[in-house]
Amino acid sequence: MTNKITFAVDAMGGEDSPKKILDGIKLFNKYNKDVYFKIFGNEKVIGNYLNKFIDKNFYEIIHTENHVVDTDSPLSAAKKGKDTSMWLAIESVKNRNSDIVISAGNTGALFVISKLNLKMIENIDKPALSGLWPNKNGMNVVLDLGANIECDEKNLIDFALMGSSLFKSLYSYESPKVALLNVGSEEIKGNDKIKNTYKKLSEIKNNNFEFKGYIEGNKIMDGNVNVIVTDGFTGNIALKTAEGTANFLIKELKNTLTGNILAKISSAINYKNIRKFKNKLDPRLYNGAIFIGLDSPVVKSHGSTDYIGFSHSLNVCKKIVKGDLINKIKENII
Repeated sequence: MTNKITFAVDAMGGEDSPKKILDGIKLFNKYNKDVYFKIFGNEKVIGNYLNKFIDKNFYEIIHTENHVVDTDSPLSAAKKGKDTSMWLAIESVKNRNSDIVISAGNTGALFVISKLNLKMIENIDKPALSGLWPNKNGMNVVLDLGANIECDEKNLIDFALMGSSLFKSLYSYESPKVALLNVGSEEIKGNDKIKNTYKKLSEIKNNNFEFKGYIEGNKIMDGNVNVIVTDGFTGNIALKTAEGTANFLIKELKNTLTGNILAKISSAINYKNIRKFKNKLDPRLYNGAIFIGLDSPVVKSHGSTDYIGFSHSLNVCKKIVKGDLINKIKENII
């Protein structure tokens, strides 16, 4: 276990768990031998499965039969007690026994239990839910995606600083370019909160990111910026709209290319290009949202993703720890 990064994993959260969680760990472990797993859940189920595929030097199981389910409200999940797999996994990073925690479980419960256990980074008022979003040139970090329905100017500025730190920890070879999501690109557009935030961000002297002004929703994927800041209400709607559009395009493409014999021949000829297009839109490749602003990193895997998506969220965890996210935020925050 020497020199290994340690992940705390809630193995019982999300659809088809714990199997998809364990399959994701198995796939990740195949290519990453520098990560050790503390896995929280039912030891009998987990051990009987993992023992067949992964060397015991790479994991340990912390047994609990209690876990948070998707139908739990955040309050009822917190009241279940301190022996749920989610609570114990978060407590592991709180006690510095793990470097990062990941769960595919109930988002609201994960947010509340994380806030109950973990402190906020100094000078941050609200944590944000940030996610990865593809663009023409690479990846965007987008926040907030739903943790805070209402945000003031201070919150949006904090999101810009935290989002640029996250981007830099994930993609150290690129410079963060920050933009505010707005209804137009002109300075006169938007409400007073957005305008005041624009003014303050324009005045900040910060070498860790470049402020690029406003961005409209139809420009998110152009690749001219890579950190997009908004409130949780707008961000969540934008995310769900993008996910729905991507799923619609993939389904329509599949229907078009399998509709008749000529379409099937055409799809066979263009297989590589079609596969490349589908992969660009595959949400599993961008799985792994981050609760940012807490003094330990917490990653939320999509509850309905499969083991491939969960494995990709483990890749995000590794990049976050290797990129020293928390210290980057502390250095960057005002």
